[in-house]
Amino acid sequence: MSNARGHNLGGYALFAAMLASAGLPIYIHAPKFYVDQYGVSLAALGGVLFVLRLFDFVQDPVLGWLAEKGRARRGLWIAVAVAVMALAMVGLFAVAPPFAPLLWFGLTLTALFTAFSFLTINFYAQGVQKAGDLGPKGHVRLAAWRETGALLGVCVAAVAPTILAASYGSPFAMFAAGFFGLALLAAFAMRREWAAGGASRQASGIREVLADRIALRLLLIALVNATPVAVTSTLFLFFVESRLAAPGWEGPLLLLFFLAAAASAPFWGRAAQAYGPKAALLAGMVLSIVAFGFAATLGAGDTFAFAAICLASGAALGADMTLLPAIFAGRMARVAPNASQAFGLWSFVSKFTLAFAAVTLLPLLEASGFQAGADNPAAALAMLSYLYALLPCALKMIAIALLVATPIEEN
Repeated sequence: MSNARGHNLGGYALFAAMLASAGLPIYIHAPKFYVDQYGVSLAALGGVLFVLRLFDFVQDPVLGWLAEKGRARRGLWIAVAVAVMALAMVGLFAVAPPFAPLLWFGLTLTALFTAFSFLTINFYAQGVQKAGDLGPKGHVRLAAWRETGALLGVCVAAVAPTILAASYGSPFAMFAAGFFGLALLAAFAMRREWAAGGASRQASGIREVLADRIALRLLLIALVNATPVAVTSTLFLFFVESRLAAPGWEGPLLLLFFLAAAASAPFWGRAAQAYGPKAALLAGMVLSIVAFGFAATLGAGDTFAFAAICLASGAALGADMTLLPAIFAGRMARVAPNASQAFGLWSFVSKFTLAFAAVTLLPLLEASGFQAGADNPAAALAMLSYLYALLPCALKMIAIALLVATPIEEN
């Protein structure tokens, strides 16, 4: 990764870490935080998350269009979006709800994820253009830096509340304050990357994606392939606490999972350069199935066996996060070089899976008799294992079949 400083790849990694801290970890922490702190039901939280993603169905393509139209003042809009996201994080975790907690949860998440979507769309669209300056395999090289940063951001955000709980009475308030500082640093590191001379006349995405069979297939693969991650992320804390009977191990196991993902990202990047991104991604998907197949056999006390599964499934996540965005970006470089609107669709697909998992899995768990932190009947624990381990395996198999059937140019 020579000349990384000259290309500001470190800035891309830091900005990716900031975005990732506001993405997946919020789905891990926020529902349980509002259940424990304010007594909101799992089904109600799942419903709110699903409604927010329905809003995204309209919002994300519109945000992609706005990102394209606002290219001349993109730096200003990026700064505003970073500020909105940082303040929304503070409101979500550090401010006592001034009215009904469920409504406050919905309003703060709406602001947070609207800003998150706008920033993600701009960031990945900028990456399509940046990769062109990095020479051969530029998309894979940029993806290795970007997704390593993202995974490190997820690592820190996933375990920070647990670590802070040992020293502070309000760990989530401290987490929100730390995110605020990270957002400022990331915005500063990327301040020169947003320069643009007005609206581009290059193809911008929506029409080109809808007209391109390969691009549509890649979006479908992204949807199916991301759903297992959404499933396991939504249920992880409940699985460790109730199925493994290992309360207190959630933080270390999350850290192990995401560190494995971050450590594996450069390896997957090198594998993609040597064997092609499609072959490398298929290998990671098979590894994921093996890992979660074993997870279905675990029960109370199998904490160390689950730690090994965290290592394997984390490494598989590294392949998903590094290679699939790089493959999609490479396709966009051919059919929609100015990809703001195309990444509006990509952003929607990525977030919809998390909402779909929340709105389906949490009510299913509740209907089976499951209660967080309680002694649960065997049927409820069995349902938790089926949903956490076997459902992701089935979804991964579908994603593998779709990927095998999709022709991808490897250069």
